[in-house]
Amino acid sequence: MAQQLLMPKATAVWLVDNTSLSFEQIADFCTLHPLEVKAIADGESAQGIKGLDPVMTGQLSRDEIERGEKNEKHRLKLSAPKVRVPESKRKGPRYTPVSKRQDRPNAILWLVRNHPEMKDAQISRLVGTTKNTIEQIRERTHWNSANLQPMDPVTLGLCSQIDLDLEVEKATRGLPPRSEDLAEEERLLSAAQTQNWSHSSTSDENEIDEAAVFAKLSSMRRSEPDEDEDSQN
Repeated sequence: MAQQLLMPKATAVWLVDNTSLSFEQIADFCTLHPLEVKAIADGESAQGIKGLDPVMTGQLSRDEIERGEKNEKHRLKLSAPKVRVPESKRKGPRYTPVSKRQDRPNAILWLVRNHPEMKDAQISRLVGTTKNTIEQIRERTHWNSANLQPMDPVTLGLCSQIDLDLEVEKATRGLPPRSEDLAEEERLLSAAQTQNWSHSSTSDENEIDEAAVFAKLSSMRRSEPDEDEDSQN
């Protein structure tokens, strides 16, 4: 990122009052128009602005000012900063260490089961995954579905408890529970617990399929339009 002058107008006021630099030199250094610098010198502009010494702030050296005063064609250069401030990282998907990436499917399964109201974009932010993977786990079409075990992403170290609580609060904000949905959820959960989430194939017509139960819960709790779509699709 290109280095920029701090408070250019206040710096121009100080240079006009304390140096013999030309209007063009000051204008070039402070990224102002020469006529604006002339107005400052004539007292027609920046009357309420206190001059800022660029030497004291480390933005300009005395030697550089002297070179400019001796040669009107010399263009002042900003001094190199003494302290390097690291540039902020671009906002993007959460980075997951390689050693923990194998745990992401288990964390997704835990989130899908325990927080069906949470949208795919929120789960993506929490564990750093893609919506395609979430959908596969939700529909039990993931290649390793048979071996997945629901595990708390906080315990796995994939996200913090604060982040999880914030996403849960955001997912439930403004969504008052509907009595018919709650009754249906209780019926499904009760039936599923009675069957102990059996994964074995069976011909019993009363057997409750785990994937169907969670798909039903998810569709009930995620029926509102996704306002949190992002570029992780």
